[in-house]
Amino acid sequence: MSLTEEILSQLPGNVLNSLRRTDEILTSLRTDNQTIPEVVQQNPEPLTTVDWDVIICGGTLGILIGCALAVRGVKVALLERGILRGREQEWNISRQELSVLTELNLLTETELQTTIVTEYNPARVSFTGGTEVWVKDVLNIGVDPIYLLETLKTRFLAAGGKLLENTPFQEVVIHPNGVIVNNQFKARLLLDAMGHFSPISKQARQGKKPDALCLVVGTCAEGFPENESGDLLLSFTALKNQCQYFWEAFPAKDGRTTYLFTYMDAAPQRLSLEDLFEEYLHLLPEYQGVEISQLNFKRGLFGFFPSYRQSPLQTPWDHILALGDSSGNQSPLSFGGFGAMIRHLERLTFGIEEALKTDQLSFSSLALLQPYQPSLSVTWLFQKAMSVGTNQQIPPDQINQLLSAVFEEMQKLGTPVLKPFLQDIVQFSALTKTLLKTGFSHPILVANIIPQVGLLNLIDWTLNYVNLFVFTLLFSVVSMLEPIIKNLPTDQQYYWHRCLDGWKFGSGKDYKE
Repeated sequence: MSLTEEILSQLPGNVLNSLRRTDEILTSLRTDNQTIPEVVQQNPEPLTTVDWDVIICGGTLGILIGCALAVRGVKVALLERGILRGREQEWNISRQELSVLTELNLLTETELQTTIVTEYNPARVSFTGGTEVWVKDVLNIGVDPIYLLETLKTRFLAAGGKLLENTPFQEVVIHPNGVIVNNQFKARLLLDAMGHFSPISKQARQGKKPDALCLVVGTCAEGFPENESGDLLLSFTALKNQCQYFWEAFPAKDGRTTYLFTYMDAAPQRLSLEDLFEEYLHLLPEYQGVEISQLNFKRGLFGFFPSYRQSPLQTPWDHILALGDSSGNQSPLSFGGFGAMIRHLERLTFGIEEALKTDQLSFSSLALLQPYQPSLSVTWLFQKAMSVGTNQQIPPDQINQLLSAVFEEMQKLGTPVLKPFLQDIVQFSALTKTLLKTGFSHPILVANIIPQVGLLNLIDWTLNYVNLFVFTLLFSVVSMLEPIIKNLPTDQQYYWHRCLDGWKFGSGKDYKE
């Protein structure tokens, strides 16, 4: 019996079987053996009646946007395949990012404080042989998903929202003036919040393999030495199994959570999640300075997160908009989920509300709500620099050495450079300073990266880097014209507001200290 089988078989809920089922999905994705669903159809006849402004499919994160729209007077129905309930494991985020929940009137200040169940400082970034970088107030808040979703559910219902639990999405038929979901529920707009494996997103992508994957395994356990700090990004091993292993750790309300994650392409011969879990359990004692036998495991955690170069996904149909992980609206470095939804919650709430008011529900108008963002696209090069091809030969410590050099220079440049990047926000000025300092201080390390990432990827990155500058300039100049935009016709206002949002987020100017 492997160590993975021994540990996971002791946990409630058939965790080992769930891990293996997830591995089966991963294998089908890697081997081009996916079934492409046909859940979206079209009908040229207009609907005679429409019951809702918006139907949201996928309640776990859909409740965030659903509640935000409902409290603003939008008629919303939310479909959830099971019972809408948060998981046991906390969601980690930075405190400042949570302020949007009170700003949009989703939670009171008291409720916001109640949903925060853990808080730690500082957090570490470290790579073998390099300087340890310590930061405060980055992803150091643990939110209780059970309390948060229950509170949002209550708020949603009080605002007139309709919650349809145990109602899985099956199909949608698009009409000229709206949609019918499951041959029953009629609305002007469908929001797809069903996550990375949404059948609507699968149909839109037509079975395309991901350009990259992030595999994650971990546990929450008791028995670790007392430690009130955390790790955001840490590596203590050289390249192994053609993967660079990265670690995260932070206090949880019932123990300590530790994750092992790694980036890779979607080649069939790559590690499975069960393989990675075995690596995690064998390396955990060295990482945390504790014997496996001393730990009381509470939960096993695992998953994989696909990334596509063509993201955010702009669905090719009228009256449908993909949100959050369904749209791939996160960088290839991050896992998406709660943090990505929170970051875009205000932008999407106001944008969807305006689209409904001005009847901008064609696929081209809705595409403006999920625009190209060079601040995310430039991170593809970073992901490539943190991974290696299946047959590629590089020095085993090259990735650690490069990352150590980059973060050392970022630390010298200070908090305004370091903290946004650790929150997955890339800005032109900070990126340029980091590149220049790293290039001058470590020219050989930087030169070695070029054959690793490939010339075509470097050219593509250069175009996105130039666009990052252009978006920064556009937002700085055009945002001053906002008083003029208010006097334009409403359909033109919608267009300009979406441009401003696109330039703002596409340049990383949405970051708040």
